[in-house]
Amino acid sequence: MTAKYSPPRWTSSALALLIAVCVTTAVTLALHARVSADETANLRPPMPVAQTLFTEQTSFEREQKFLGLVQAASRSQVGFEVPGAIAEVLVNEGQAVELGAPLAKLDTQSLKARRRAAASTVDQASAELELASARTVRQAPLVRSGAISAQLYDDTRLAEKAVRSALSAAEAQLQALDIDLEKSVLRAPYAARVGRQLLDRGAVTQPGAPVFTLTSLQNREAHIGVAVEQAQFLTIGESYALQWRDRELRAPLIAVRSDVNPISMTTVAIFSMPGDIDAFDGEPVSVSLPRMEPETGGWLPLSALIEGERGIWTVLVLRDRDEGTLALREVVEVLHVSGDRAFVRGSVNNGDRLVADGVHRIAPGTLVAPIPAAHRSLAQSRNNSREF
Repeated sequence: MTAKYSPPRWTSSALALLIAVCVTTAVTLALHARVSADETANLRPPMPVAQTLFTEQTSFEREQKFLGLVQAASRSQVGFEVPGAIAEVLVNEGQAVELGAPLAKLDTQSLKARRRAAASTVDQASAELELASARTVRQAPLVRSGAISAQLYDDTRLAEKAVRSALSAAEAQLQALDIDLEKSVLRAPYAARVGRQLLDRGAVTQPGAPVFTLTSLQNREAHIGVAVEQAQFLTIGESYALQWRDRELRAPLIAVRSDVNPISMTTVAIFSMPGDIDAFDGEPVSVSLPRMEPETGGWLPLSALIEGERGIWTVLVLRDRDEGTLALREVVEVLHVSGDRAFVRGSVNNGDRLVADGVHRIAPGTLVAPIPAAHRSLAQSRNNSREF
């Protein structure tokens, strides 16, 4: 009888042993692959990095900006010196006028009538004076000969004097009316730009009542509120940098007021703006003044800073070791930012070398190859020449 073949059966212990051998083999292969990758990475040359030197100082200078307004050197409200009804307005708001230019006129019918009456009074007094003078001349020899009494001659002479006084008064009245007629035309007291028109044609105005607001065309000034501790270092006559619109201009300081605003605790510094600046009255203007801050730290380029969590800033400091130069992380505090650099303090020391840029491409503890300053400048010049 023929016997049937039956395949061997795997026991559970043998199957477990086989699985363990497979897992061990896989782990061994993975470890060998990782070691090979690490060895390959170690064979790569260190990353070249730009470096900067940290120089510690006990203070730094910062620019402090103060705001103010452009003001005209002369600003006034003008009106008629005589009463009357406004008959004509000759200018518009915003119009530029020269010195002595007519702005408005009053109705002068009443003044002209009074002047005609005053002129008639002058003519009458002139005629009476002529008659009195002739009488006095005729009686002078008669009183000497005794033909008339001295009393009669005195009456004639004093009557002539009274008529002469009346004539002077009439002439003064006529002159006053001529002045009023001249002042019935409101004229610009200086070259200016018309601001607001406060009264219109037909309005009855009283002496001194404002009709227009004027601002001078020339000699613009910048009135800027400056902190008291900064104002004491300002020098009269020295030029300072002002920012107006999108321009920077130099303006000399002409005065510093002695009063202090109790709210802002600032005093007003007055600068004379250049004559070619066509600034509007009330435009904003600012001045930047240097201020020394007594803080210990050093300047670094912004490209050397790494922003971390919760507002913490770090830098990569270059440390020389046996295996090469390492980029190690240090914490710093940013005290002030000016342009493309920052004043910082922290766990960096005076004379430390730091990675100047490309910090986000470098992991802390990585081997790097710092580029000397001379080589870096040469590389930058080559890159710039390629750009052109």
